[in-house]
Amino acid sequence: MLPSDLLSSKLLMSDSNTSRPSRQLTTTQLPPVHALFVDAGEQAWRRVIEFFTAHLRNPNTRAAYAQAVGQFAEWCQDRKLLLNQVSPFLVAAYLEELMRRMAVPSVKQHLAALRMLFDYLVTGQVLPSNPANSARGRKHVLRKGLTAEETRTLLDVIDTTTVAGLRDRALIGVMVYSFARVGAVVTMNSEDYFAQGKRFWFRLHEKGGKLHDVPAHHKAEEYLDDYLATTGSDGQRGRALFRTLDRKGQLTERRMHRVEVLAMIKRRARQVGLATAVCCHSFRATGITCYLLSGGTLEHAQRIAAHESPRTTKLYDRTSDEISLDEIERIVI
Repeated sequence: MLPSDLLSSKLLMSDSNTSRPSRQLTTTQLPPVHALFVDAGEQAWRRVIEFFTAHLRNPNTRAAYAQAVGQFAEWCQDRKLLLNQVSPFLVAAYLEELMRRMAVPSVKQHLAALRMLFDYLVTGQVLPSNPANSARGRKHVLRKGLTAEETRTLLDVIDTTTVAGLRDRALIGVMVYSFARVGAVVTMNSEDYFAQGKRFWFRLHEKGGKLHDVPAHHKAEEYLDDYLATTGSDGQRGRALFRTLDRKGQLTERRMHRVEVLAMIKRRARQVGLATAVCCHSFRATGITCYLLSGGTLEHAQRIAAHESPRTTKLYDRTSDEISLDEIERIVI
């Protein structure tokens, strides 16, 4: 299992050859350098280490890509393949196997990891070309989250007489009303909810280390104020805004992880009997969709969501999807 924290640059050399790293590095912060890259020579394994330590800056991306690359390397090792033998055909065959046991988004993430790593090996003159460039995953677009009614029901039934309920409602509220990714929300500290003028703002730490300030919606502000008032937060800088709970239901000093947020959301959804598949991204999709259906502009939605391209935001636009019963009744046979 590969770690998700920062990767150490320390290498453990083997006794027999100091220019060759051990295949399983003993440090807990560095993922194993798999035989696929070790056997390709020093230039290859050094380039792989640079990819995970210097090239990937987001710890969540780093952890996910390390796991994806590791699984592919083990797949190649099982078939006694060398790095220079990896071809577009073999990458496509690997993806086909993944599609039998993984959801489409997971397969797309594995493909993205391989493409980025092989690109890095190409620019480092380890490989002549990228064997994953021509491989294609199945198309998958998450266009909509929960409906406004489902989201309202989910928020209303949360028991806000407990710290857990106040925390969970505030966390979901921030995701819905600011279109925030779960990774940006769980990295918020106390100082990332701040007053500026007459309004409160959220400071979100987005992909690539970008800071994105979003005005706090009055409902999200209400949820967060209730949560902070009950916890008696002193606004200590560097203190995680959303923290875990101990067995007595009291807040600890440990920051919530996005996996823990997902488990919480799944549990809350089951409590209200939601049939719709729910994940952390559902609330980002819900917020954008409801905003556009209420007459919001695509340009402003893109800015709030911190999307690089308006085409990404356009995926959530369902204003043309509504089909009325009157139109259906025009079908006369």
